[in-house]
Amino acid sequence: MKVSKLLVGIPLLSVLIAGLSCAQEPAAPEKVIVSRLAGSWYAPDAATLKSEISSYLAEAQAPAVADICAMIVPHAGYRFSGRVAACGYKLLQGRSYQRVVVLGPSHSVYLPGVASVPDAAAYQTPLGRIEVDQAFIAKLLKSSRFTQSPQASDGEHSVEIQLPFLQTVLPGVRVVPIVIGQLDEAAARDIAGALAPLVDGRSLVVASSDFTHYGPNYQYVPFSSDVPGSLSKLDMGAYAFIEKIDATGFADYCLRTGATICGRDGIRVLLHLLPSGTRATLLKYDKSGRIVGDYENSVSYLCAAFSAKWPPVAAKPAGPEPEKKTGPALSGQDRSALLKLARAALTHYFEHKKAPQPEQLGISVTPGMKNIMGAFVTLQENGQLRGCIGEILPRRPVYEAVIKRAIDAAVHDSRFSPVKAQEVANLVIEISALTPPHPVGSYRDIVLGKHGIVLTKGRAGAVFLPQVAPEQHWTIEETLNNLSSKAGLPTDAWKEGASFQVFEAEVFHEGKP
Repeated sequence: MKVSKLLVGIPLLSVLIAGLSCAQEPAAPEKVIVSRLAGSWYAPDAATLKSEISSYLAEAQAPAVADICAMIVPHAGYRFSGRVAACGYKLLQGRSYQRVVVLGPSHSVYLPGVASVPDAAAYQTPLGRIEVDQAFIAKLLKSSRFTQSPQASDGEHSVEIQLPFLQTVLPGVRVVPIVIGQLDEAAARDIAGALAPLVDGRSLVVASSDFTHYGPNYQYVPFSSDVPGSLSKLDMGAYAFIEKIDATGFADYCLRTGATICGRDGIRVLLHLLPSGTRATLLKYDKSGRIVGDYENSVSYLCAAFSAKWPPVAAKPAGPEPEKKTGPALSGQDRSALLKLARAALTHYFEHKKAPQPEQLGISVTPGMKNIMGAFVTLQENGQLRGCIGEILPRRPVYEAVIKRAIDAAVHDSRFSPVKAQEVANLVIEISALTPPHPVGSYRDIVLGKHGIVLTKGRAGAVFLPQVAPEQHWTIEETLNNLSSKAGLPTDAWKEGASFQVFEAEVFHEGKP
């Protein structure tokens, strides 16, 4: 019998004395995420999938590796990467882990500076149910670097592709699926810091990543001769930093070469997390170009194991949140030099049809210009916007971002026809140097004029710089209506199911030409 609504507010003892049942309403059914990869990424039914995985494990050859605490494993369809992945998973057979933490990149949702964990009790694959370690996830959510985005966590193949292998070699293990967003150095360290006090000797960490995506389909063609050899050299150059457990060197290498390693931010988190003295072992490397006999478009796959023992949890307390810097990051001299650099870069580009190096422009790079910052470059002509492109996440020195984004704003802003060489003298250049974005709980936390805004809903997202709303004299509602429209969403889409991140900007510009 249900307690009558008329009894609401009556002390529980009175209800019991009255002889009424105190049974609660039935609990809501627990959420189970059903993987959508069966039939496309791997075999559609349990029997065929078991046979497929068993065959990969049977033929896998890898050196013996003791004390495996972590691995890097690819996440393409099993036809392409299954044999590479099996070389790692074969080493796990007969071992005992309580949980596997999977770090997979987000392929469909923009998550700047954060990672998403599922609000679910389990995943379901053709091989059955695999439980989520909900207690572990609850602890992660105490960090501002973790969120729960169903659009990011439900259906992310970089995580789900690992589950049937785990169900086969580690039956009964729990998983902690983490979808990694787009991270700067501070975010990568913070996420590793949140994981460190939770990962123990019963934990395995798997960084899910394919390596270089080469070819016109991926808009990455840095070489056209000896493609197989060049790809191996590029990928092994990245692995050299992984082998040294050098997160900073690995990030710099990816930035310098443009290497399209989709799980690079998860790998960075792993490298920051690994204990001192960890040894890396390369287990297998292959390319889809070799598998299909065509290198016009090719994806590389690499599997590596890491040997170490996680320190006892008590020995790795969570560190404090990094102190936030106050005051301007750029001096007046820095700002003036960056504006000169942007204009010189545009002039050089139109004369030589390629981006310059700073030393070619005769402008000295000040220490402040080497700060790692996101930046937008805005071009105006006769008081009208002529182009604006930038990068929110701080991932390189601000002077490098300004050179690249000044040229992009001039010739790659799809809203406008490309700037012509004769127009450069008439442009007014404005630079916005950005602080790292961080999530806020509600749009009510946004301060117009102070905060730039990143709106994300599902796979859609858009950004406004801090100066946009004041320049347009918009209220917060008008700002978010226009930001939703910019993202291709209905104007009121921000009111429900959207998430927000904010950042601040140092804005400076030239005088009128």
